[in-house]
Amino acid sequence: MPPMSLVGQVTKVGYMSKTATVTVSRFVVHPKTGKRLERSKKYLAHDETNQLRHHDTVLIRNCPPISARKRFTLEKVLKSPEGEREALHARQAADAGAAAAVARS
Repeated sequence: MPPMSLVGQVTKVGYMSKTATVTVSRFVVHPKTGKRLERSKKYLAHDETNQLRHHDTVLIRNCPPISARKRFTLEKVLKSPEGEREALHARQAADAGAAAAVARS
């Protein structure tokens, strides 16, 4: 089987060690109505460093079986809302510290 890559969103993390549940969604067209329907499937992905957080958008790739249900491993994190928020807070704290230093002098 050739390597298969899927992009999905982390829906469950922290309950199992080095494992995250990733939901991959796709759209299909209904044969009669022509409307778009969203279909999703959940995969267990191996996260060696436990770096994933809830609502991260990730790229997972299939690999040889790691456990009974784990067939995918984390390739890379595409977007991390919590990581972006922490970076923003750190940047704001640094700016506030610099403003306080300027105000004192």
